[in-house]
Amino acid sequence: MPSGRFVLRLPPALHGTLRDTAHRAGLSLNEYCVRALAAPGTDPTGPGAAVAARAAAAFGADLVGVVLYGSWVRGEATAASDIDALVVLEASRPITRALYREWDQDPLEHDGHAIEVHFVGTPSAEGDPGSVWLEVAIDGVVAFDRDGRIARYLGQVRRHIAAGDRVRRRAHGQPYWTAAS
Repeated sequence: MPSGRFVLRLPPALHGTLRDTAHRAGLSLNEYCVRALAAPGTDPTGPGAAVAARAAAAFGADLVGVVLYGSWVRGEATAASDIDALVVLEASRPITRALYREWDQDPLEHDGHAIEVHFVGTPSAEGDPGSVWLEVAIDGVVAFDRDGRIARYLGQVRRHIAAGDRVRRRAHGQPYWTAAS
């Protein structure tokens, strides 16, 4: 019979992020990790886990979430398709070209597909969702959500879409969003 114990070595920055997240959730680090590992639909070897691990090491407590979206998530990827990942950071964390360059120097990939990482600040629940959030709300899959904010926000955006408040249109083959008239 298994003992139910194992020892795990991980980068100090990731340990700090997990500890801080568990504290904010009012859980012990052990309980938080058990829940995270037991969460249905997570794939610890998938592209979302790879992005979340690298982002946690790079941003620590500033990492809010990781969402996969686009053709790969929809099951429509071709051999030439990339995997789109949205890395959500605290609004206080500046998103600069240097940040993108740093990630471009050491690109991630999964099963021969490049992982295209996009960075955004934490959305405001009161603000109008931008086109990125509207696109992600259609088919996004949350790979990491530090405190549930991302899932709640995507639910809010999906409700706006379902109510007809936002309409997706196409121009020259490219989608764009507009308020319903």
